[in-house]
Amino acid sequence: MNERSEPDDPEDPIAPFEPRDGVPLVIEAEAALRDFADRLAAGSGPLAVDAERASGYRYGQRAYLVQVRREGSGTALIDPIAVPDLAPIQAATVGVEWILHAATQDLPCLAEVGLSPSALFDTELAGRLLGRERVSLAALVASELGQVLEKGHGATDWSLRPLSAAQLRYAALDVELLAELRDVLDQALVEAGKRAIAAEEFDALLSFAPRARGEDEWRRTSGIHRLRKPRALAIVRELWLARDDIARRRDIAVGRILPDAAIVAAAHAAPGDADALAALPEFRGRGASRYLREWWQAVARALALPAAGLPAASPPPSGPPQPRSWPDRDPVAAARLEAARSGLAAIAQTLGMPTENLLSPDTVRRLCWEPPADGDVASALARMGARPWQVAACCESLLAALAATPPVDATGQ
Repeated sequence: MNERSEPDDPEDPIAPFEPRDGVPLVIEAEAALRDFADRLAAGSGPLAVDAERASGYRYGQRAYLVQVRREGSGTALIDPIAVPDLAPIQAATVGVEWILHAATQDLPCLAEVGLSPSALFDTELAGRLLGRERVSLAALVASELGQVLEKGHGATDWSLRPLSAAQLRYAALDVELLAELRDVLDQALVEAGKRAIAAEEFDALLSFAPRARGEDEWRRTSGIHRLRKPRALAIVRELWLARDDIARRRDIAVGRILPDAAIVAAAHAAPGDADALAALPEFRGRGASRYLREWWQAVARALALPAAGLPAASPPPSGPPQPRSWPDRDPVAAARLEAARSGLAAIAQTLGMPTENLLSPDTVRRLCWEPPADGDVASALARMGARPWQVAACCESLLAALAATPPVDATGQ
């Protein structure tokens, strides 16, 4: 972190962006934001960027602190609650490469405050492409730079104000070494012959969008696989929707309103009245008991539904079924998938990277379940979002896998 700079004249105030006691000041006013944007524009090299959210505390994924650092400009911690429009920072860094760690986590919340890179370098993704076993920021700083990155506040509630000096120091450290880490990883990519691969991956991140929530999002409730009856699934759906509405209105993480375990317990028990619902052990917590009236109304709605209004046991198909069912449903497709996975694993091992970074598992499943009718695997991969380097690396192996057939057993079947 930057050392504190002493003013030439003891009577002069410290420059507005110099750290006091090792803690950069937090920008909470538009004038200060514009001043720092000017400093950024005059800086050099890439821009290190990070954001702190309140995951586990708030319903949304908005940024509650944005950290930026650039050579010649220093570090700034920006409060996007006090200054919600960071357009001056965006304008000052047009054409500048941004450095992020695990970019897909921060890009959506940065876009909400007006920040979107025109070029980026993702240090976590670089670590994956290089085959590093541990790719957290702290792990890469340790393995690549030989330094210890003090952690400890990542899981705190960043939406609360005021932020402590310890939180601010933690946040500043997340961008302090990003530029140095980027340079070391970039050189390693060059030496491994993977810099062009990384460039394609980084470019693809520029158009990243988080997965859209579907109508059947409630089916992602943890533990729902233990339920089979349509009435029980209806209880899960109604409780999930009621919880989501309360959490959204109050901006509180859904798990703090009602845990998934309570929803599944209610669905399993199918209580006949509010007292029976309240008697469930999972509904004795503070959040569960506070909204007991809403929970019972949700359960009652589910219990009153006619048979025609109950949800299906499984959602409408939107892609290939689970691979575990393939041997029974389509043995030929199962053979293709097994051959594809084996071939891709060998390629990934040769390239020294995880198989999922070589090619998306979902892409492999879709291709093997329904191969292109014209046999043009390369075009099919491109349509599904594969980058050119992935098509070149995987196409030949996948073509062979799509020709695979189930093994013949001893009886000739």
